[in-house]
Order: sequence, then C-alpha cells, then structure tokens
Amino acid sequence: MKTFAAAGAASIIALAAASFGLPAGAQEAPPAVAAPAAAPAPRPNALSESVAAVVNDDIISSYDLMQRMRLLMISSGLQPTEENLPQLEQEALRSLIDEHVQLQELKRVEKAQKITIISTDKEVDEQIDDIAKGNNASMTGAQLLAQLASQGVGAETFRTQIRIDSSWQNWISGRYGSRLRVGEDQIKAFQRRMAESASKPQYQVSEVFLDASRVGGMETAVNGATQLVTQMQQGAPFPAVARQFSSAPTAANGGDVGWISPGEMPAEVDAALEQLRPGQLSRPIPVKDGVYIIYLRDKRAGAKAALVDLKQVAYPLAADATPAQIDVASKALLALKPQITSCATLEATAGKVDGLVAGDLGEAEITDLAPAFQEAAAALQVGQVSDPIRTDAGLHLIAVCGKRQSGAAAPTHDQIENRLRGQQLALISKRYLRDLRNSATIETR
Repeated sequence: MKTFAAAGAASIIALAAASFGLPAGAQEAPPAVAAPAAAPAPRPNALSESVAAVVNDDIISSYDLMQRMRLLMISSGLQPTEENLPQLEQEALRSLIDEHVQLQELKRVEKAQKITIISTDKEVDEQIDDIAKGNNASMTGAQLLAQLASQGVGAETFRTQIRIDSSWQNWISGRYGSRLRVGEDQIKAFQRRMAESASKPQYQVSEVFLDASRVGGMETAVNGATQLVTQMQQGAPFPAVARQFSSAPTAANGGDVGWISPGEMPAEVDAALEQLRPGQLSRPIPVKDGVYIIYLRDKRAGAKAALVDLKQVAYPLAADATPAQIDVASKALLALKPQITSCATLEATAGKVDGLVAGDLGEAEITDLAPAFQEAAAALQVGQVSDPIRTDAGLHLIAVCGKRQSGAAAPTHDQIENRLRGQQLALISKRYLRDLRNSATIETR
C-alpha cells in the first residue's frame, strides 16, 4: 500500500538550487556539473536533516536525496537548471525508493533462505574498479571515488547504488535464469523476422524510454523527455542519460539497441526514424505506455540478395529414369532424411548408404541456384532438410546450413538466444519490482 504525505518538493528543490549554485529565479545558464567543487560537500548534521521519504519504516533523508541528485547529474552529464531540477529530484527519489524496496527484499530472502545475496565490500570494490577502467583504462576505483568526492558525492552514496543494483541483478538472474527456456521455435521465429525484414531499410539506433507509469503519467513523461532532449542537444552524452533515466532493458548498455528494421519498434518510432538522418536526435515520441527519445546513429539500405549455405545428398538417375527407378530412389532418400541431424554429420550419414553421393554446395545467392532448388532453399530454415527434389541428374536432398542477407552480418544462434533471454529477465525484474512497490508503504514528504 502506498500513502503520500504533504509534498515538500519545493523545499528540496530550493535546497538543491542553493547547493548547485543556482540562485532562486536565476535565468542564466548554470555552470557545467563536471567542474569540480573546491572541496567535497560535507554531510550535514544528522539532526538538521529532514525526511524526504519513508519506505516501510526505512528513512530516506534530504541528504540522501541531495547526494543522489548530484550523482545523477555527474553520471548523466546533465547541467542543473531551474527547469530540470524538479525532474532530477523526482528521478533521484524514485531511484532511492526502488533501491530501498529492493534491499529490503534481498535482506528478507537472505534471512528466509539463509543464503548470501547482497554483494560484499570486496565485490563492490571490484565493480567500481571495472567502472573506472571502462571510463579510463588507467583509472583506478579509488581515483574514481576521489573524483566523485571532489564534486560533492560521498563514496558511500556511489557504493550503495552499485551494491544494490548488482545484488538485485544477480538475484534475478540466479533465481529465474536457470528456469528460462528460449525455445528453438522462438529463435527460428526471430531469424525468420530478420530474413523477412532484411530487404527493408535498417537503422542503428540508441533509445531512452520513459515509462509513464513509473514517472507519474504521460504528461510528466513528455515533459521529462523534452527536458532531456534539450540537455542532450546542449552536450549531455546520450549513453549516460540513457543509463540514468531510461526504463528500457537497453539502459545498462547506454541505450544501444543495435540494428533494427521497421516493425521491431512501435509504429510511432518507425515513423520518426523515416524522417531522421544519421547523427540526429528525435523529439519526444509518445507511444502507448510512455515516451521514446531516439538517436539515429546510422542507416543503410536493405540487403538485396539472400545468401544460403547448402549441402546435398544425391541419388544419381538418368533424365529418362523409369517411375520404378524414381520410386526406389525416393524411398532411399526419405529413409535417410530423419537420420541427418546436422550439416556437420550429413556426409558421414549419407556415406553409410550405397549409391548415394553427398557434398557441400557452398554459399550462393538463392536466385543463382538451379530452379529446382530455389523454392526449397527459400522456404527451409537453417538446419532443415528438404524432401527429395528431382533434376535431370537424379533425386536430391538439400540441407540448409546457413542463411544470411548480403551486406549484413546476421546474429548467431547464441547471440539471438542471449538477447531473448535478457529481454525475459528484464521483464521479470520489472514486474517483480512493481509488485514490491505496490505492496510497500511509501510516504513522500
């Protein structure tokens, strides 16, 4: 159950304006957040702190909120303005509430199941080292924490965020990852959609998605997206903004969606992509349940040629073979077909039957194949084997060992499986957290 006390956002925002050097009513552009302060911001006396929110009896103080707002701006590259401070305050508070709910659940599970889930200090240190090296190969975790401290963010603020986020992801993956089953039918359906869309224009995009239900409604999502677009146009890095504000599963990768074709995203996004040029940022794009911001990194024309990698088993027959001879050959190939379990074993399997010839036909454009093979090669999926095909040289089984479109490297079987598994885990995590929030008692002040 959620309850909301009288809002005290105005006092928090006024405090933030003073903390970030923004006089009330200031109209001029503020200094960049990246410029380090002269000294770390000291923690105020605990007695002077106010309560920003209460989550199941756990307190989020005004100091916690101010620290998260600072970290949010530094990590996203946003500059504080009088207009975006309310959005930053709301996002920081939402993140802190989510983390308190997650940490409470992790502690409950640890106690109930007598297991260790929450990351240790050593594990957090290792993750901070990895983050530092990702930003600068020569930077250490200690140097990163010192850099944050010089800009007013305490080490514990950053460490707590890393600890909860990593612990939650590990818990979701450990609890549900082994239960998830990405079936071959799902992978083949994905491959089929890619093959069908390969002739269409393709877009390399990054995304930010603001979930309307999370931010307080569609109007709030549109206003927030508008401010983020303005900030990115002024220099805030898209990947950093995506990591901090996006609700999409791609947020962890800086919003990188990769190459997509029309039909893979909502129709409103497809329409916007048609109007963008590489290097352009979209305006906010409202959809059914939120708002997208799209950055078009590159664009390419659809592939014109479908390439197929084939192997065959042939039963030699003269062009004028009798129906009886054709029937014998057909029965031999139909009996062999179920035994061909993969392209790798095709030749060895066929070699056990006298009179059959097996071989690798290599990769070719489907349109360049013999007419008798074209229809089968186009219809079959990777790993499938045709029924007997008659040509002037005999009867043939063809096995499709690979398919791709010219000019584009299709994702591998494992890459598709990992992508689908990641999408399912992200959805589970989102629903799990939503249920925890709905059952929690949350007061904001």
